[in-house]
Amino acid sequence: MTDSRTTDARDAGMRLRELTFGAMAAAAVRAALRLDVPDTLGETPESAEDLAKRLNVDARSLRRLMRALVAHGVFAEQADGRFAHNDTSRLLRADTPRSMRHVSLWATEPWTWEVWPRLEDAVRHGGSVFPAVFGMEFFDYLHNAAPESAETFNRAMTQSSGQSAQDVAAVLDLADARVVADIGGGQGLLIATLLERHPHLRGALLDLPAVVADADPRLRRGGPLADRVTLVPGDCRDGVPVHADVYILKNILEWDDTSTRRTLGNLVEAAEPGTRVVVIENLVDESASLRFSTGMDLLLLLNVGGAKHTRESMVAAMTRAGLEIGDIRAISPTLHMFDSVVPARPAAASAGRSRTAKPEADPVG
Repeated sequence: MTDSRTTDARDAGMRLRELTFGAMAAAAVRAALRLDVPDTLGETPESAEDLAKRLNVDARSLRRLMRALVAHGVFAEQADGRFAHNDTSRLLRADTPRSMRHVSLWATEPWTWEVWPRLEDAVRHGGSVFPAVFGMEFFDYLHNAAPESAETFNRAMTQSSGQSAQDVAAVLDLADARVVADIGGGQGLLIATLLERHPHLRGALLDLPAVVADADPRLRRGGPLADRVTLVPGDCRDGVPVHADVYILKNILEWDDTSTRRTLGNLVEAAEPGTRVVVIENLVDESASLRFSTGMDLLLLLNVGGAKHTRESMVAAMTRAGLEIGDIRAISPTLHMFDSVVPARPAAASAGRSRTAKPEADPVG
């Protein structure tokens, strides 16, 4: 009879072997995407040989790649050896609803393979290793030294926003709003979704110059929403030159503590008393996918010295900035919304601001 403790130890050993080969799974997903396997394989199962001919790759090596992916639940292998799509592999196609193609490419960009081995250093010193590896800060590297990676990043953020914009729009009450500003809103998918849902709204999108220059076509000149939105190039860590009565910050307060404090401080300084500030974040302690959220948490430590928030840390950061937090709710299995307002300022400060305050909310202050 086999001792149960021996069986448990063997199972634990197998789990640990699989865990230490985890980089293989990420590399295999990336290879499949770069070879265009998900979009080339249709709904009819194909042999590795036939698929390889269409992809112009080595058939024997492709079979090995596909079997590795099948072992991780990506694609399916039939009894006759042909490969077919399953629910997971379809998410890697460009044309599938809720596609994760660009997100998967982003998570496996070349720079990631250079910083993950430095996790020990990041944990030891409590900060980003990116400058030590690449000689510059993360976003400087993206926009100055790795334009293809920057493009992948922008597409991944847009794809991720596409999956959550409708969820946000469905629960965010904007009936009394006139101007909504999306701070650090990427290419503007969320603000475009909100403007389409609420015809009475005007909007503003603030992000880095290279990002807003490539904003959602609906928001750019000639687009159907262009006359209702202002595109503002800038860095919210340096200032928030936008005037609105609702500000949204979605998945951007994950930098180092200093950057998060500066962003929230700049926003509170720009806003009038009573202005709503809506923060939307993935929480590392309230997630439907802890493996993903804890992985992202560590990647943020590596590249920008940042962190995924817990509910407690998000409340603390917003309260420290002077915001009064009201409703906190889950809007999807992975997103939480913190609704807050800018409180009234002391009389002396209010008097100083009243000389420059605008009579009504305009997109740009």
